[in-house]
Amino acid sequence: MSSDPLLQPLKIKHLTLKNRIMSTSHAISYGEDAMPKERYQLYHEEKAKGGIGLTMFGGSSNVSPDSGSVFGQLSVGDDRIIAHFREFSERVHQHGAALMCQITHLGGRSHWRSDNWLPTVSPSRYREPSHRGFTKEMDRHDIARIVRQFGDAAWRCREGGLDGCEVHVHGHLVGQFWNPMVNRRTDEFGGSLENRARFGLLVLEEIRRRVGENFLVGVRMAVGEGHEEGMPGGEYLDMAKLIERSGLIDFFNLTFGRIDTEVGLADYMPGMHVGLAPQLAPVAAVKKQLSLPVFHAARITDLATARYAVQEGLLSLVGMTRAHIADPHIVNKLARGEEERIRPCVGATYCSWQRRCIHNVSIGREATLPHLIARAETRRRVVIVGAGPGGLEAARICGERGHEVIVHEAASQAGGQVLLATRIPRRRDLIGIVDWRLAEAERLGVTFHYNSYADQATIEAENPDVVIIATGGLPDRMEDEVAGADLAETVWEMLETPRVSQGTVLLYDGLGTITGAASAEMLADQGAHLVYVTPDKQAGIETSYLDRPFIMRELYRAGTALHPDRRLKRIARNGNRIEATFVNEYTEVEETMSCDRMVIERGTIPMDELYHELRAGAVNDGVTDLDTLVAGGHQALSLNPGGRYELHRIGDSISSRDIHAAMLDAMRLCKDI
Repeated sequence: MSSDPLLQPLKIKHLTLKNRIMSTSHAISYGEDAMPKERYQLYHEEKAKGGIGLTMFGGSSNVSPDSGSVFGQLSVGDDRIIAHFREFSERVHQHGAALMCQITHLGGRSHWRSDNWLPTVSPSRYREPSHRGFTKEMDRHDIARIVRQFGDAAWRCREGGLDGCEVHVHGHLVGQFWNPMVNRRTDEFGGSLENRARFGLLVLEEIRRRVGENFLVGVRMAVGEGHEEGMPGGEYLDMAKLIERSGLIDFFNLTFGRIDTEVGLADYMPGMHVGLAPQLAPVAAVKKQLSLPVFHAARITDLATARYAVQEGLLSLVGMTRAHIADPHIVNKLARGEEERIRPCVGATYCSWQRRCIHNVSIGREATLPHLIARAETRRRVVIVGAGPGGLEAARICGERGHEVIVHEAASQAGGQVLLATRIPRRRDLIGIVDWRLAEAERLGVTFHYNSYADQATIEAENPDVVIIATGGLPDRMEDEVAGADLAETVWEMLETPRVSQGTVLLYDGLGTITGAASAEMLADQGAHLVYVTPDKQAGIETSYLDRPFIMRELYRAGTALHPDRRLKRIARNGNRIEATFVNEYTEVEETMSCDRMVIERGTIPMDELYHELRAGAVNDGVTDLDTLVAGGHQALSLNPGGRYELHRIGDSISSRDIHAAMLDAMRLCKDI
């Protein structure tokens, strides 16, 4: 047995977990009809295949019809889920992993328009800032009904062969009873801490009555919120001790922060704006005063931090949830001594926003896209043009297939647009996307030619079997749409040649993604007098809800002038200043703004000249069969009898998209080459 603390077993009552690494419950939104069907199960089974000790699922699974789904949760409110649980349990248990579900009633965190259009309930009349619906104050019939429904849901988990369940407390109905800001009752369910705990204890008593002792039950609760407006931090510890003394639960899953506001949730579910393991210290401080096992997850993405947390007794079981979205085979790689081969979580929060990993495209697509690439029967010579994220992923996959892979890159190093993105201080962790693939490419024997401005002759001289164009794009300067656009610079140019801004900087974000928003944040941090203009209804409209609060905070702190709903029409010089004219999207009234420097973000225009030059020599005329691509099959078009090679293009060399899209193109295409 390994001496690594992370690979030691953990026994909780009758259940022995084979290691100390887990994935906590999260609402990945892969359910169908609110049930965990094949796609949902395959997603978790991959972690079990990868060696994880415990995978928890069903983030915020609803126990009652008046706890409506507002972010794609499962429903454990009727017996039809039992059959799915049984199938799910068999899938996961065959790989030696344990499986548990999280159950909850959202209370005021739901909304009356969701699912069944029922009034939502909470201890007192309440409107959560995030989900905005007003609640009905619960009467005694509501309390008795929901207590019973919690017990029914836990029974279904046990009948489905799961190893346990946890009750989500924080910010949900049980936690709303705890919080004196929400719970203003004057009966035996309000007032003192013991009274506010009463509803939750009734829930746990009913659950234990229904499932018996040979089924694990836990609670997911906070140890504090970072402010004293609601329930003080000291009361959270008192509540944890009270629950532990009840003898009704077997473990705690502890967190820190608040979830009822956009800003609070961004801290609670931290991305790259927040440092690693930001909640570990307050959780560890509470664990010292408890005797039951403690689980915890919050941006613990590296094994060094996870190992430290377990070795020093800060945690009993360490949650590496988003790390397992990036690489579900973490534990197996650790056990094989291949820790350096673990695909890193870079904290891009793409998983929370798009329910995908920014650079593991197989997540959620396990039925058609493999996590482990099989070797091809016949070795082929694959030439890739471009070493941005799409080209690097294509090189990695073709290398795993056993092909001879040659990459031509015009720049002096790999990375493409990712290198530019990492020049934004709070986006620098994205470099992990590039570094991991370069290390994998070296292991696989991929050949790179840098400073290689490959033309048709260069590529055809390689005598390729397959050519993949991953040349990306050039920034769209809007010159075809906006008179005087040459007076502005692009975000690319701003990042390539950084300089201190004097006077007013006007940033026109015509795209609305993280690129423009993060660039604006960087300029604000640098002290620029910034004017931010966008045709969208708000700044950074396509930015993750976990990144946007931090960006908006900095823009407001810097006094940034925000102008939504304005489309750029023309740019002109007026002496030493630039004048930009915009049209209001609603009134069509023109408005002119003056600045000293103007920056434009409008995505990219494909660099596809080489692709078109090579089409005449391609057996498929450069056509990728989209039906076959989506179905996950092998490309076999034969459109040019005189062709000598297959030709395909991926990523921004087709159209302006993002990192995930480029890598998805690469995976779909290359896994069957």
